[in-house]
Amino acid sequence: MTPGLIISAPASGSGKTTLTLGVLAALRARGLDVQPFKCGPDYIDPAFHAAAAGRASFNLDAWAMGRGQLEALAAVEADLIVAEGAMGLFDGVAKPGETGTGASGDIAALMGWPVVLVLDVSGQAQSAAAVAKGFATLRPAVQVAGVVLNKVASPRHEALVRAGMEEAGIEVLGVIPRAAGIALPERHLGLVQAEETDALDKLLAEAGRIVAEHCDLDRMISVAAGRGRGSRWRGMPRFPLSIRI
Repeated sequence: MTPGLIISAPASGSGKTTLTLGVLAALRARGLDVQPFKCGPDYIDPAFHAAAAGRASFNLDAWAMGRGQLEALAAVEADLIVAEGAMGLFDGVAKPGETGTGASGDIAALMGWPVVLVLDVSGQAQSAAAVAKGFATLRPAVQVAGVVLNKVASPRHEALVRAGMEEAGIEVLGVIPRAAGIALPERHLGLVQAEETDALDKLLAEAGRIVAEHCDLDRMISVAAGRGRGSRWRGMPRFPLSIRI
């Protein structure tokens, strides 16, 4: 089975897409064959994924798709699967009584893929650990492997956030400085589409360079392959699925 991970966040606007594109570009630059996916019915992000990974990206929706269809889509020949979440990790739209909410967390639990949680830590320090720990413990079937800290202002800011994460038992998988400034152009009702983005190849190359410099890609590959989870999960057994689709 192809190893995989989900890049998610507490909310939209945290940096999921830019980190996902950077990870895809950086791993592709290493010569790895990476299969991208997008959680939810999104048609814009997959086009960016395809440009970064060099292969088509597909949607995975735990509300609209049955388990068999999801597993069939994930049965790909690749070195690694990288799936980008939608909105916050546990945000879904299903009504009471429906199986599966459509949340990215449903996909994580169903497929057994660990989550890399992107945190925008601008305006906070140790308090970010409370957010991370809440996400790591809310739903036992969802394995949060660690966090990538985004928009870190300074070395002192990084040290304070790291101290909180260490106390909470959350592994830090990367630190993106605010000065790095990787971002996609935006407009009303969403991102500019891939084919409309000027100098897309240059943007993706820069995102890949920044992620390779500031994130532990080897560790991400390891947790995706099941060779150890974030510090909180080391030595713990794999949790059973908690949803039925």
